Amino acid sequence: MRNWLLSLLLTASFSAFAQTSAAHLPAAPLPSSASLTSVTAVANPGSFQSQIAPPNQQQPLIDAATSTISITRTNAERLALKNNPRITASHLLALAAGQVTRETRSGELPQISAAITAEKAEDGSRIGAGALTDSRLYTHAGTGGSLSQLITDFGHTRDLVATNKLQQKAQDQTALATEQDVLLATDQAFYRLLNAQSLLDVAKATVAARGDVQSLTSALTKSALKSDLDLNVAAADLSQSQLMQLDAENAVASASAALAAVLATPADTLYHAVEDPADSPPPPPSLDSSAAINGSAQAQRPDLQALRFTAAADQKFATAQQLQHLPTISASAIGGITPVSPDGDFVPNWYAAGGVNLSLPLFTGFRIDAQAQEARLRQKAAEKQAQDLSDTIARDVRIAVLNAQTAFRRIAVADQFRQQTAQALALAQTRYKLGLSSIVELSQAQLQSTQAAVAAVNARYDYLLARRSLDYAQGQLAP
Repeated sequence: MRNWLLSLLLTASFSAFAQTSAAHLPAAPLPSSASLTSVTAVANPGSFQSQIAPPNQQQPLIDAATSTISITRTNAERLALKNNPRITASHLLALAAGQVTRETRSGELPQISAAITAEKAEDGSRIGAGALTDSRLYTHAGTGGSLSQLITDFGHTRDLVATNKLQQKAQDQTALATEQDVLLATDQAFYRLLNAQSLLDVAKATVAARGDVQSLTSALTKSALKSDLDLNVAAADLSQSQLMQLDAENAVASASAALAAVLATPADTLYHAVEDPADSPPPPPSLDSSAAINGSAQAQRPDLQALRFTAAADQKFATAQQLQHLPTISASAIGGITPVSPDGDFVPNWYAAGGVNLSLPLFTGFRIDAQAQEARLRQKAAEKQAQDLSDTIARDVRIAVLNAQTAFRRIAVADQFRQQTAQALALAQTRYKLGLSSIVELSQAQLQSTQAAVAAVNARYDYLLARRSLDYAQGQLAP
């Protein structure tokens, strides 16, 4: 009679557990280490396995007492744009490209210089060696200046300036492409962390649920209502769920470190990803809209625009190099005073002169032709690179649309899968309670329920990331 009452009491408690875990896995503390170690057999106490500390004595991967920083996707993107060194470096390179344009344009502006000379020499002597000159050396002191102004080089400097401007635009587009690369990396790290956190919650709930089943099976085994096989299977399921929890904890810690690296913060910073309630992406575009999306991407992708500017810059540079065959005409002037000079040699104490100079390269060892040909070859290479990137963008857009469509459809299928496995788990628990099935059937139902919960989590965050990847493929990724 006592055994019958005990069996009835255990059956009632198991029924209550089935009702609470049918719809979803409950959140409960981890089972004690006794429930795990009671069914773990150590073959050799002196082996390596015997040296491993029990679960309750091991240091957790994520200490619950460690403070974490809650962060949303929008805040993560803004912090990455502010701190990431890749973005800072690309902006500095763009500013440096602007200075190159100023350097080249300086050739069209007047060149003014000043000089002060004081000399003590043997009056009337000549320079004996080192140069072909007929000047004499005199003891004197003077100061003066010179001015040089380019009149025309028939467009050579003008095309060089145009080349540098196009290169500056290319660098600006490269900086924008770097920003979008960092934004995509931030989104990937954020959603990876968010997904890992959700999977950790599933793992903890699974451990709690299977711990309850193991405890119940142990009590039924002691009452001779279940066999040792049921207890061993329940203990194995509990160990499997604990392994799943360890993997989930590692995934959370790794994802937090990856996010910290993108945000340029210390690697040991622990972040807690928080989903923005307003972050509800619209349904994915239809497959028929791939052509329109590709057209938008071809016009907006900054990396493609950078290659096109580079090709145009190489074309201008080839023209500028070819114009070196033409003459260069410039004007120059010089003047100054000589307050100290030998008597009788310098009647006035000032000097001035001016003139026009024409320089024509007659033979440069084929240097100019080689430079022009080099620029033309670089132009063709840049055009081919732009064509290759254009084809890659068309492929990426098509794949991004397909991935978004698939991820969106997986959400509904995963939710349906979760509901079906919840019903199957409830039935399996009832059958196990009534003694109509073995622990194997219940274990299989629990496994499918866990897989369904994982699939539902993955489906949602895969779609959120697929939408951001589609925006990146279009060149429209922004905070």
